Parts: sequence; structure tokens; C-alpha cells
Amino acid sequence: MPSADFPAFYLGQSTFSDPGAHLPRYADLPKDPRRLARIARDLIIHRLEGWLFHHPIPANRLHHDAETRYLDDILHLITDRDPAPLNHPRAPADRFVGVCRDLALLLCSFLRHVGVPARLRCGFAGYLGPDGFHCDHVATEYWDDRRGWLLADPQLADPKVAAAWRVDFDPMDVPRDRFLVAGRAWRTIRADRSTAGSFGVHPPEEGPLNGEWFVAHSTRLDLAALNKVETLLWDTWGTGSTNTPHAPYDEVAHLTVGPVDLPAVRRLFSEHDALRTPKTVLSLAPFNGPREVTLR
Repeated sequence: MPSADFPAFYLGQSTFSDPGAHLPRYADLPKDPRRLARIARDLIIHRLEGWLFHHPIPANRLHHDAETRYLDDILHLITDRDPAPLNHPRAPADRFVGVCRDLALLLCSFLRHVGVPARLRCGFAGYLGPDGFHCDHVATEYWDDRRGWLLADPQLADPKVAAAWRVDFDPMDVPRDRFLVAGRAWRTIRADRSTAGSFGVHPPEEGPLNGEWFVAHSTRLDLAALNKVETLLWDTWGTGSTNTPHAPYDEVAHLTVGPVDLPAVRRLFSEHDALRTPKTVLSLAPFNGPREVTLR
């Protein structure tokens, strides 16, 4: 079991999860993690869910919303479109247009605010794509005093969404073999290189966003998230290419699969130049193109 102060590290907001000037809007939030997940779900529409909600997402929101990095900016867009309290479900047309990371970050912020330690985990879901493929995904890991760390997928908090993906588990307790943290995916492909193509955004026959380099990238993002640096999924830095060096990612996997050794994770992140998030990252934004971004 982790030391007594281990969950407490994840009680404080990060630069990314801080609601900023919108903090007063958190006053009416419930304390139940399940209810918080549904509130988060009803404020955001995934950019690929237009068909499910019968809502054609405007192109300008696809370009603008999904590049929004910090939660205070996300909340500004949500409340500017509909100033109702956060526990009031938004119509699809009034929701923030984001991705899994934004849903996970919003739930993480809510949980931290009500006194539940929470953190993002980057990895791969085996339930969001064709059989045998593990889709790039982000979940929220939260602390339960009785059971320890549990995985929640707020994207599935709406039963309609869970049904569309034929989910057969509790979205607030995702089985560890259905969502693989990035380090576990890395270990899988290191043990059997033929599995590398089964991890990514698309299967190999549908695009290049898969394979060893992509899993290394996700492993780097997961290490950053465990250090409360919850960047966009397309923010890149350090090493990561078709000639991916194995050693740093082997070490990350060792520290992040199973019980997380927080002091070692903090030390590795702070001391390893190729793993630590720099002040300026390269954002490979899917809509707006590559550009350098200086973080807050």
C-alpha cells in the first residue's frame, strides 16, 4: 500500500485542472464520484460523437474547442454557451467539443475539489474499437478508501454512450484488463513485437497512428499525468520516433504498472530530460497543424 501522504498529492489541483475564476461554480457539486462523472459527461461532447447525439458538430468548434488545454478555458466555453449551474445538463449544441482527455480532466478536477484524490491515466481501451485493437484513451483514476485506486471512464457515464460501445462493466470501476495503462501496453509489445500494431488511434490498415512509437508517446504522457502535468494528447517532447530507445520507457513501465511508486515517479520525471515536460512543447494539433506552444 502507498504511504499515508501518497493520495494527498492528488488532492491539489494542477495548472491544467484548476478551475480558476470558475471555482465558485463548484460550490453545488455533489461528493459522489458517480454523480460527478455524469455531470462531467453532460457538459462535453466527444468530437466523434455527433452521430450518436444527432448533432452535426460545427467545423469551427472542432478546430477551436479540441485545442483548449486548460480547464478554466474549457469551463469558460461551457458557461459562455449556457450560464446555467454546472450540474445542469447541456444540450449537445452547447457542450464543449473535446476528447477523452477533456472528460477525464474535468472529472479529475471535480473529484479533487470535493476531497477525493484523483489523477489522469493515459493508456489504451480494448472496448472502443474493433475486436483485438486497443484504442488510445484517457481515464480518471480516483482513490477509494476501502479499495484503493479505481479506474473511471467518464465518457461512458451516459448509458447511451455505454450502450453504443456495448460496455459490460461499471464505468466507475473499469477492469484493469480492459483499460491498459500505457506502461502495461509498452510491456506487452516489448514481450511480443507483433502486437505493436494493435495499439493506437487507428488499426494499422486505417492510418499510421499506432505501433511502438505511439505507445512510447503514451507512456511519456502517462508519466507526466502522474506528476499532475496533464497535457493535450498531441503535445510531444523528448524522444519518440520510429527508432524509439527502449530504456527510459522500460523504466517508466516498471514504475507505473501496478502500485505506483510516487517518489520514484517524481524523481524520474524531474531528472530525465527526455521524459520531463519542457516549458515549450510541440503540439501536433490534428486540426490546426503543428506548432510550438509555451505552457503556463
